[in-house]
Amino acid sequence: MLALFLKRGHGGGSNPFQHLEKSAVLQEARVFNETPINPRKCAHILTKILYLINQGEHLGVMEATESFFAMTKLFQSNDPTLRRMCYLTIKEMSSIAEDVIIVTSSLTKDMTGKDDNYRGPAVRALCQITDSTMLQAIERYMKQAIVDKVPSVSSSALVSSLHLLKTSYDVVKRWVNEAQEAASSDNIMVQYHALGLLYHVRKNDRLAVNKMLSKFTRHGLKSPFAYCMMIRVASKLLEEEAGQLLLSLKISMQLLLCSYEGCFRAISTLPSLIATLAITTLLKTGSESSIDRLMKQISSFMSEISDEFKVVVVQAINALCQKYPRKHAVLMNFLFTMLREEGGFEYKRAIVDCIISIIEENSESKETGLSHLCEFIEDCEFTVLATRILHLLGQEGPKTNNPSKYIRFIYNRVVLEHEEVRAGAVSALAKFGAQNEEMLPSILVLLKRCVMDDDNEVRDRATFYLNVLEQKQKALNAGYILNGLTVSIPGLERALHQYTLEPSEKPFDLKSVPLATAPNAPVAVVKQPEKVAATRQEIFQEQLGAIPEFRGLGPLFKSSPEPVALTELETEYVVRCTKHTFVSHMVFQFDCTNTLNDQILENVTVQMEPTEGYEVIGYIPAKTLVYNQPGTCYTLVALSEEDPTAVACTFSCMMKFTVKDCDPNTGETDDEGYEDEYVLEDLEVTVADHIQRVLKPNFGAAWDEVGDEYEKEETFTLSAIKTLEGEGVSELLTFLLAPFRSLTGRLLGQSCSYCDNKLAQASKTQKSIPSPMGTRLDCGRQESILHSTVSGRQTFPEAFQIPPEDLCLLQDVSFLVHPP
Repeated sequence: MLALFLKRGHGGGSNPFQHLEKSAVLQEARVFNETPINPRKCAHILTKILYLINQGEHLGVMEATESFFAMTKLFQSNDPTLRRMCYLTIKEMSSIAEDVIIVTSSLTKDMTGKDDNYRGPAVRALCQITDSTMLQAIERYMKQAIVDKVPSVSSSALVSSLHLLKTSYDVVKRWVNEAQEAASSDNIMVQYHALGLLYHVRKNDRLAVNKMLSKFTRHGLKSPFAYCMMIRVASKLLEEEAGQLLLSLKISMQLLLCSYEGCFRAISTLPSLIATLAITTLLKTGSESSIDRLMKQISSFMSEISDEFKVVVVQAINALCQKYPRKHAVLMNFLFTMLREEGGFEYKRAIVDCIISIIEENSESKETGLSHLCEFIEDCEFTVLATRILHLLGQEGPKTNNPSKYIRFIYNRVVLEHEEVRAGAVSALAKFGAQNEEMLPSILVLLKRCVMDDDNEVRDRATFYLNVLEQKQKALNAGYILNGLTVSIPGLERALHQYTLEPSEKPFDLKSVPLATAPNAPVAVVKQPEKVAATRQEIFQEQLGAIPEFRGLGPLFKSSPEPVALTELETEYVVRCTKHTFVSHMVFQFDCTNTLNDQILENVTVQMEPTEGYEVIGYIPAKTLVYNQPGTCYTLVALSEEDPTAVACTFSCMMKFTVKDCDPNTGETDDEGYEDEYVLEDLEVTVADHIQRVLKPNFGAAWDEVGDEYEKEETFTLSAIKTLEGEGVSELLTFLLAPFRSLTGRLLGQSCSYCDNKLAQASKTQKSIPSPMGTRLDCGRQESILHSTVSGRQTFPEAFQIPPEDLCLLQDVSFLVHPP
């Protein structure tokens, strides 16, 4: 029998669709257009199409769309097998073909028909081609299908709802009542699917999940699958409760870890991972008094773990330094001992990062940390670390009490190291000469020796710095040695590339490049990609530059960090405004969203009326606003030329547009429309919109560069600050626009202790605090602007910029409490 079976061709595992060709199958698909329809032949062709798709064969959009439209004609046949094949093909081709919603009416008809064999598959196919914008149109049918008495129809609707939950959560969560009704079904699969839908809708609400479990536990379930799911949900809740219980035992665990034997046994565990976790746990839970003992214990075990785990320990020590800054001496010595030991690049970089962070946060540890780093670069094999330390020495070394002691370490790098490190050492030497006049002759001698170096980069740097320092001008030192370029490097690259594409007789203007602004928040250290991404302001510069009306406005000075909401989120129109500041103009970008699905807006503009000073020049409308699709319109405003200090202003805003009604289901729009308007909230322009943070690495040099003739001193009464106890000093400095890195406040009095006592005694009754503030401005017209902002709590960093390129620096803030 077996031989006869193989002889007839029924065995051997042959695949009848193995040698199919896409072009031949698509050619056969034209049979769908024939009349009368041959169900058996058409079903066979649909099987071939499904086979090609599942085998990874790529169908073009035009090919898939043409076959899909031809297949829709097969709904004229009532053959059950052919109809089921159509449902499967619709689901597979929904992501390939275009305009698949054409079969919505046919699927809806089958979904609400009397033939139960068609209803379940029709529900699944309809949900596959329906997006979030069309879901509301079939919401009534889905609710009816969920509570249908036919199990296959109800299960199909529940499973399809689970898939729709990922993209249309707000719509599906309204079907909870129907899902609860389906959960009481006698069919085991319907009950299981209903329970799954209820859990996924409520999984972010712990209380709702607990109530659901209590309800079904009390009433019982008929489906074993539903019981299994309840067990999984209950197990997950128990794990979360156990985790919260452990977190509540933090104080008890800290007391238990104070045992000496417990600490020793944890560290002496053989696996390196466990030992590392034990060390970091001790460092995180230890008190300030136990740091000395912990450092002695940990030092004997550091040699037994690998570099990967040593990095984790260094990170824990870094967190400990921030927690207990008074223990920086002990921690610094421990880090230096680790730095002298053998280790890889990542391990040494982690230690250097930790030491640098201690230096930046604790001024008392600066000289100790710099000395440790100087000894490290004497025998450092990593170029990146050596150049970074040299850069740090150039920044912080001249500010120490004895800066000359670092010159020997830096010049040794010029003599002994390779070209990258030598170039960094030359730059560091130049910074010492630019900030210390007593050392300048010695620095010039060293730079003259570097001029004869073998490397081009080292020679060029030495020659450049030598010529700048010989001029003995503070402005040149600040601009070319200490602060350097303050423009955005990616922006400079794009501007130079654009300049080469369009030949011009005019020289390249550096003022056309956006400034390198300081970050608004600390940024985590991550590995930089090969291509530098454009900043937010550079993206706005490119977008606005593409509009012809804005090309003559010059470089973009500043864009508001966050859009201003001019409407509530629940209103029919949502409008947000981003303010762009130029030298003599402002551009207001309005991002508008139409939340009405039965309307289309055309020629949308935001009409603005200023209170004073500003002049509206023109509007650029958004051509069309369809449902839930954002659009952008612009308003161009000129700044006041008569009064340059009148920068604050309030605009009354009104959105004007043409409304055309449309059908939400078909999208057909009426030919005629009518004019309408919508009142928005007022928009304020403040001084902060005209001031930008700029990078000034060397604050002292920037202060000296401005000059004494632009210095101004004012006195303010700050009634909002009631006391100077605790954090009162920090709050006062923040209120007075003080940059903490380069500015220190001082208490005026005979001595610190006497002044402290006097402050503490007077603060109980003091109602106002007069405070003199020294300010230097590069342009006299800015004085009233800056000093008028103190009462409005405008907070600025250590350097400001007011267009066009006016520099304001604050220094030497003092406060004196007068007796009542």
